Amino acid sequence: GACNPSLAHRAIEADPSVGALLPCNVVLRQDGTETIVEAMDPMAALGLVDDAAIRPVAAEARERLTRVIASLEVPS
Repeated sequence: GACNPSLAHRAIEADPSVGALLPCNVVLRQDGTETIVEAMDPMAALGLVDDAAIRPVAAEARERLTRVIASLEVPS
């Protein structure tokens, strides 16, 4: 899982019903000799909630996930 407790807390404080939408799963799968890392886009999942207080939390979660996944890429 990739849930960040402080980000999850901020989202739930803004809208208690958002808990089921938190994008906490990360998938690792093999495709031939490559390992693929996938995660749900927090902006897509949390975008279902029409709440301005949720957007900055989703944006921060997206930026963090993107940065981590990019750091795993091996240059060709």
